[in-house]
Amino acid sequence: MDLTFSAAEEAFRADLRGWLADNLPSTWREPGFWATVPDAEAFELRREWERRKFDAGFAGIDWPTEFGGRGGTPGMKAIYDEEMAHARAPSTVNSLGLAFLAPTIMAIGSEEQKREIIRPLLRCDVIWCQGFSEPDAGSDLAALRASGVADGEDIVVNGQKVWTTNAIHADRIFALVRTEPGSQRHRGISMLLIDMHQDGVEARPLRQMSGATEFGEVFFTNARVPATECLGGLGNGWATAMLLLSFERGASGILQYTSFRRAYDEIVRAARVLGRDQEPVLRQELAQRLVELECLRYHAMHVLTRVEQGADLGSESSMTKLQWSETYQDLFETFDDLLGSDIAIGSPVAGLDLTALQAEGFWSRSVTIWGGSSQVQRNIVAERVLGLPR
Repeated sequence: MDLTFSAAEEAFRADLRGWLADNLPSTWREPGFWATVPDAEAFELRREWERRKFDAGFAGIDWPTEFGGRGGTPGMKAIYDEEMAHARAPSTVNSLGLAFLAPTIMAIGSEEQKREIIRPLLRCDVIWCQGFSEPDAGSDLAALRASGVADGEDIVVNGQKVWTTNAIHADRIFALVRTEPGSQRHRGISMLLIDMHQDGVEARPLRQMSGATEFGEVFFTNARVPATECLGGLGNGWATAMLLLSFERGASGILQYTSFRRAYDEIVRAARVLGRDQEPVLRQELAQRLVELECLRYHAMHVLTRVEQGADLGSESSMTKLQWSETYQDLFETFDDLLGSDIAIGSPVAGLDLTALQAEGFWSRSVTIWGGSSQVQRNIVAERVLGLPR
């Protein structure tokens, strides 16, 4: 494991810190700021922020320059994630396109797809969402029923997708559709790239208990997709989807560790303000959370080292998803224990605003479900890493 960064990578850190100091509005750094901004306005502010980063050369850090990236190292990308979290810079509005779609297109897309999709995606001129989950196909994705039927040079799509992040803001959606009538499970599925602004595509927001509407559901009613707008080949959608998801699993965990450690420090501060920092049981629980966080940091650096060495993490990356998601939930269960019956109160005492932590606490409940539930990840680790029987 290498716990250091090169001189060039540290020089990149200095450049990025300087640019953030000059360009990130101070109000954005305040905890709870984004909760005061209406969803639509917040989305546009964050979208413009992504464009400014692109124009300044701070987007696609480890992407090839031919696609608009910086051509940096995995270490530079880890530093970028770390510094963005430290600065409280807003997260990207195009996360699914950046994390999943673009690397997949770089790997297997046609030259036309590479030329027309990647750079506009990186600059957030085109926002993408992901159409995988359906009402009866969540973790069991192979049960999907959205259909696509060939009609001349087009494919006509009907069906529904749900829990679609950014559905109401997206310009396009990469969706898994069953294009071979009568096919079952993993066979006969294609990944189609669909225009969200056409007739026959309707996106509806799903409001969460926190008030956020980042999720939505998408309905296809005779939506038309040119047959050329298929990624990975007709009928090869399952293999394409597994490649696409592997890019998420390959993340090292640096961003998660940095963000979670900041939340931990804020929870400790809240314990002190509330006068509970000397309680033995709570102190032991906070100590355990800190141990888990530091284990996550060392695991993240181990994964980063392997990535820099060119290793293919494969199924082992499921361990990263398990570790960071469950560490995150444990942290906010401690937050719940700290507040007790005051958990729903934004400011239980004067001078202590817990709104941002409460929103994170709501969000933390979802992380062991999306991206492959913890149960699914444990099966993957057991069967493919440890070699245990099914």
